[in-house]
Amino acid sequence: MIVLRTVWQPTEDRATRMTKPVLSVRDLTTSFRPDIYSPWTPVVRNIGFDVAAGETLAIVGESGSGKSVTSLSVMRLLPPRGSRIEGEIRLAGRDLLALPEQEMRKVRGGDIAMIFQEPMTSLNPMMTVGEQIAEAIRGHLSIGSAEARQETIRLFEKVRLPNAKERYDVYPHKLSGGQRQRVMIAMALATRPKLLIADEPTTALDVTIQGQILDLVKELQEETGMAVLFITHDMGVVAEVADRTLVMLRGDVVEDGPTAEIFGNGRHPYTRALLAAVPRLGSMAGRALPSTFGLIDTATGSRGAEREAAPPVADKPAVLEVKNLTTRFAVRSGLFSKVTGAVHAVENVSFSLQPGETLSLVGESGCGKSTTGRTILRLTKPFSGTVLVNGQEVGATDREALKSARRAVQMVFQDPFASLNPRIPIGASIAEPFLEQKLGGKAEARDKTAALMHRVGLLPTMMSRLPHEFSGGQRQRICIARALMLDPKVIIADEAVSALDVSIKAQVCNLLMELQESLGLAYLFISHDMAVVERVSHRVAVMYLGEIVEIGPRSAVFEAPQHSYTKKLMAAVPVPDPSRRRMRRNTEVEEIKSPFRIPGFVPPKSVYKEVSKDHFVQVRC
Repeated sequence: MIVLRTVWQPTEDRATRMTKPVLSVRDLTTSFRPDIYSPWTPVVRNIGFDVAAGETLAIVGESGSGKSVTSLSVMRLLPPRGSRIEGEIRLAGRDLLALPEQEMRKVRGGDIAMIFQEPMTSLNPMMTVGEQIAEAIRGHLSIGSAEARQETIRLFEKVRLPNAKERYDVYPHKLSGGQRQRVMIAMALATRPKLLIADEPTTALDVTIQGQILDLVKELQEETGMAVLFITHDMGVVAEVADRTLVMLRGDVVEDGPTAEIFGNGRHPYTRALLAAVPRLGSMAGRALPSTFGLIDTATGSRGAEREAAPPVADKPAVLEVKNLTTRFAVRSGLFSKVTGAVHAVENVSFSLQPGETLSLVGESGCGKSTTGRTILRLTKPFSGTVLVNGQEVGATDREALKSARRAVQMVFQDPFASLNPRIPIGASIAEPFLEQKLGGKAEARDKTAALMHRVGLLPTMMSRLPHEFSGGQRQRICIARALMLDPKVIIADEAVSALDVSIKAQVCNLLMELQESLGLAYLFISHDMAVVERVSHRVAVMYLGEIVEIGPRSAVFEAPQHSYTKKLMAAVPVPDPSRRRMRRNTEVEEIKSPFRIPGFVPPKSVYKEVSKDHFVQVRC
């Protein structure tokens, strides 16, 4: 059971700690130039702020606003040849910009530590996680190898890493995303820094792991009194961790103040737009159908109206039927690659999808959501079960049936940049499926590409541009246009908005709902973001360890969840309410259960109990 509790803090001690700034930044301007013949282009202009001991300052804004450049400027990690940092950056009174590089190296990792967004790119895959932290400790503290090992294990225990002693000799790839982020936090805390810079540390994590990491940072800050500079675009996270908030837009600070005041009385139109785009869990209570986001115009400050989506078409046959779908991956080991077990990625999953309906698959990483989507399209071979598209079974051996199914069912992936060929203009990428399926000539493909680009909010004149010339939101629109090129009946959106900024995420969700209404599309919406799922779904299926544990109408699942795992997911969602800043979830830090099973393992049979109309919850026999 997850219970929220308030953590009491002595008012006098906290107030005393927060009087002197640990970090003081004045008139910070950071500029870049591609070569010595080009002029300097400022990307951060005249930034100023203080962070006191025990205080958390959040810097918020969309991608390109200058958040990460600000943090890298503080650390002096920008390339010296192509960048220029002006102004004043003082850490406990020391001018960091005046320090020689050798002295600055002692500051980095010593007095200032940094947690990056993607821990896998920050950890050395050739070293065990324990060795990496011990190396950092020996580099800043004059202690021996045995003492460094003991200190590393103590830090693992401090960040609530399960089986701390055993984890010392484990390589990064054997840890989950949440566990790797805990390792990065342990590394950051190894030298007892005065300032911790957390750059989007929870963006790529599941909602339950994100909740644990946020609680952990708050608890460690209370224990050590360190200052925290928290960089994010998630306003729900800001509300839960920040004492003060600084809002950035295109390199400028547009608003700065106490977090409660920013959330309760944001004055700048951009601040209000960010807050309006935040999906709030519970905001759809009492509403049967999905609804678009009512976005605020950043120029005028006026808010657009929310619009209720259309109900699914109930009197037509299901456009997609999945029956007892099971997908397993054999695990081989030994000299002769003998099968020693199997990963039960998807186990006996069944559901149907009506025209015009959105069914969301939710759960943590590793629960089988993406594998389900890939198996439907036969991108992954199923172990057993059937998939029917428009009443026709999709068989791996029937090439024509498979080709027809892939025309009717298209997929939009999480990372649009990885989904597009960086060397091919986006017009050619969008037209490629049309030409590959031989649905028309090049002239027809070009005309349809132009029409679809206009439909998803892009200019047809952009067809000759390459993917890197677009923002993340624009690239996702390109992928949606490409998916629509074959006039599909179903789109599988696999974490299609998870990596987007909050306002771009809302815009793309609105676009998807508008396309659904005008084209009669059905969506299988795969996500771990429960607040977004509540906004866009007609029905919701909750997956855990490859199985659907609860499925039903969105209102029933969110307003009356029955399964303990569903309740756990919802309790972990950050709420954009600053009054919860001292709250804790008391989420148990437990070992991630493994879907690996020995050869011949027969899963226990599951039955489903109908708790209300069309609302089913798993019950073990």
